[in-house]
Amino acid sequence: MNKFILICIVASIIVACNHNNETKETGDYNVNKDTITIVGSSPILKKLVSQKVSTRLYLFELTTSGTVKAIPNNYALVAAPFAGRITKSYVRLGQEVNAGAPIFEISSPSYYETGKAYYQTKEEMDLAYKNLKRQKDLLNKGVGVQKDLEEAEVNYTLKKKDFENAYASLKVFQVDTSELILGQPLIVRSPIKGTIVENNIVIGQYIKEDSDPIATVAELSKIWVAGQVKEKDIRYINDTAEVEIKLISFPEKVIKGQIYHINSLIDEDTRSVQVLIECDNKDKIMKPGMYVTAKFTHNIENSIVVPSKAVFQMDDASYVFIYIGKNKYLKRKIETLTEEKDSVIVKSGLKAGDEIIVNGGFYLLEEK
Repeated sequence: MNKFILICIVASIIVACNHNNETKETGDYNVNKDTITIVGSSPILKKLVSQKVSTRLYLFELTTSGTVKAIPNNYALVAAPFAGRITKSYVRLGQEVNAGAPIFEISSPSYYETGKAYYQTKEEMDLAYKNLKRQKDLLNKGVGVQKDLEEAEVNYTLKKKDFENAYASLKVFQVDTSELILGQPLIVRSPIKGTIVENNIVIGQYIKEDSDPIATVAELSKIWVAGQVKEKDIRYINDTAEVEIKLISFPEKVIKGQIYHINSLIDEDTRSVQVLIECDNKDKIMKPGMYVTAKFTHNIENSIVVPSKAVFQMDDASYVFIYIGKNKYLKRKIETLTEEKDSVIVKSGLKAGDEIIVNGGFYLLEEK
């Protein structure tokens, strides 16, 4: 019986010793909700580095990938307007051409019929005008009939409209009607000034009316870069901002661009918006289809910027530890705008003058 009592006393002493050791290990701090208090003798205090928060001008930089595109208004696909056979080519690949310059000739029965309709409608309009003038003279001399004059006016209006339609069908193909000769081939001309970047013209080839274009003219002294900017970063993209463009093929060359247009629609799959950047390309080193990188810069005034290592992620939220005096630290939730290499822009949760832990905060995270 005495032996049993002795064993119980020894066990009680061991448990008491273990309890004293546990209290010592956790006696360096005290946690009350989101506030952590560190005792003055704790070695943790020497590992915590704090810094007061202030506002400053922040230069935000965003780099994204992009693709070189020809400006649509400076890009023309040249096709045969009528079915027929190509009889002559005036250009070669890479040749510079002006607007209205001849590209190729095509012999086409349909073009012949269009020219014939032009001359016929012109002759009919002229005759209708002469008849109208004659009816007006007769009426003025008192020998005309009002009904005949009205019929002449209606007839002239109809013939004039037929002529205008025939004239327009030729002018759309840049045909000079003053030099039109029936039976001659149609000369297809370039609608813009630029460079022949595609040439599929084959002499003797028969072209259908709905055939694909056989030549492409592009003015590439100015081009667009189409970049993609994430939805969360749109606020930093300014219409007047200058953009730095770098080419994969010429990494040492920096090209300046200007934002031309920010798309009004978000791509729902990528949650990004397309930004068009206009660039000078007089040396023609930027070619449609090339991959490039675009760097946007934006000044954010009165920004609170904190080191990245001061911000901790817990439960899909961002937090910092604020020193509130007397070895007390408050865990506070913040909302961030964006994160750079070593810093984070804080949207809300902090104000100028707050003192946050910028180094050693993970010790407090462990205590929590």
